[in-house]
Amino acid sequence: MKPLQVSPDTAIKLAQKLKVPLEHLMHMPQHILLQKIAEIAKEEAKDPTAEHSPSNEEDTSS
Repeated sequence: MKPLQVSPDTAIKLAQKLKVPLEHLMHMPQHILLQKIAEIAKEEAKDPTAEHSPSNEEDTSS
């Protein structure tokens, strides 16, 4: 089994989001990774105020 074909930045973000070490993420079977990502997406859909709320910091210069 070869490591996942993702960019380093994406791998770091996924490892943080899934709360797994980067080394584990890179050697995780793709079907398990997709399942975990789907679970996170369901949780975020239930709670839209989770981490994906837009920040107001970008528009503070007005």
